Amino acid sequence: MLSYESIEELVAAATEAGCSISELVLKDQAAEMESTELEIYEKMELDYEVMKNSVRMGQDKNQRSMSGLTGGEGYKMRAYATENGGLCGSFLSGAIARALAVAGCNASMGRIVAAPTAGSCGILPGCLISLEEERGIDPKKIVMSMFTAGAFGMVTAFRSSIAGASGGCQAECGTASAMAAAALTEVMGGTPKQCADAFSIAMGNQLGLVCDPVAGLVEIPCIKRNVSGLVIAFSSADMVLAGIFSEIPADECLDAMREVGDAMPAALKETACGGFATTPTGERLKKQVFGERKED
Repeated sequence: MLSYESIEELVAAATEAGCSISELVLKDQAAEMESTELEIYEKMELDYEVMKNSVRMGQDKNQRSMSGLTGGEGYKMRAYATENGGLCGSFLSGAIARALAVAGCNASMGRIVAAPTAGSCGILPGCLISLEEERGIDPKKIVMSMFTAGAFGMVTAFRSSIAGASGGCQAECGTASAMAAAALTEVMGGTPKQCADAFSIAMGNQLGLVCDPVAGLVEIPCIKRNVSGLVIAFSSADMVLAGIFSEIPADECLDAMREVGDAMPAALKETACGGFATTPTGERLKKQVFGERKED
């Protein structure tokens, strides 16, 4: 059974078995959980349905966060994408709208799938749902790719971090983006090695990303960072599918991410004590939500 301790092992096992990473992981998880592959697949299928529902909720015109700081981004972007496609074209603009919608759903206390965290929940569904709805990709292939994304996420959690409090936003949106890049690559016919390369490229483009939530809430700049993570995932997958590879192996990339996270000051790791959180506007928005803090 796979230990998910390194991406190198994951890729080698799938390559030796002559199958995709998702097929290997599904078989492994079924054995470990003493269940059938169909039962495990159907559980993942339910997660995919939750993602779709999150998009629908987040695209509601009246969607607002509990704090009132954000809301309606998914609706606005969807309307913009539908009207003229925007600078990015209708496909990518639509994917951006879905990522915003899911992140907005989370901020308004809706149901989401943490992929791998709530703060980065819009990236994977924004990518995958767009492939089904805009490109007509078989939803079964989409669901299977979620096993690949999950496997890469498990290795990241074991070898580095997926928590903003320990690694900054590189560990949250960075990991989600890299997971999505691997999943996208598999869906589009990439090899296990290419999935790892896409993962590495996406992660490498987000090293050092800090976690600085305004007012300590998963809204500003978190919601919009889901969008940048999504765009990086698509571009990373496209580069790999074009024949471009990552010079830095995926496991070394994760080791670097852990090293950067350890070196990052606590003020930039989800404490809201630095970055955007302590700008004049960040402080003003904090007071707007919580009022003036009384001194002890």
